[in-house]
Amino acid sequence: MDKDALIAAARQAASTAYAPYSNFHVGAALAFADGSVVTGANVENASYGLTLCAETVAVGKAMAEGKRGGLQAVAVIGGKVGHVGAGDPVTPCGRCRQMLNEVAQLGSTDPLVWCVGESDVLELRLSELLPRAFGPSALE
Repeated sequence: MDKDALIAAARQAASTAYAPYSNFHVGAALAFADGSVVTGANVENASYGLTLCAETVAVGKAMAEGKRGGLQAVAVIGGKVGHVGAGDPVTPCGRCRQMLNEVAQLGSTDPLVWCVGESDVLELRLSELLPRAFGPSALE
C-alpha cells in the first residue's frame, strides 16, 4: 500500500466530482488487502440532502464489486475547484466514517485514514475518527 499513490488516486477522483453548488470537490480512495483501489467523488444534488460524499460513493462502488472487508487504508482530499488539496486537511464526515467502518468491521481491520491538506497529511486510524463505533457485530 503506497501512501502517495493512494493520495494521487483520491486527487484524481476529486477531479471527477459533480459539485455545481458548493464548488468543493472531494475525492476518496480505498485500498484493499488484495491490492485493489476503489475511488469515489462527491455527487451533489439540487436537493442538498441527497448529496453523496466521496467516501460514500467509494464504499458503494466497493460493495457493488463484492468487497466485504480487507480495507487497509483510505485517502481523502478536497477543496474548491482549482485548489483541491489546499488549506486544512479534509476529514470524512460522520456518515462517511460510519460507512467506512462497515467495510472495515466486515474484515476486522482498522484502516489508516490519510486526510490531505496543503502542508499536512493527517494519519489516523479509523477507530480514532470513530471511537466505539456501531457496526455489524452490535447486531449479533
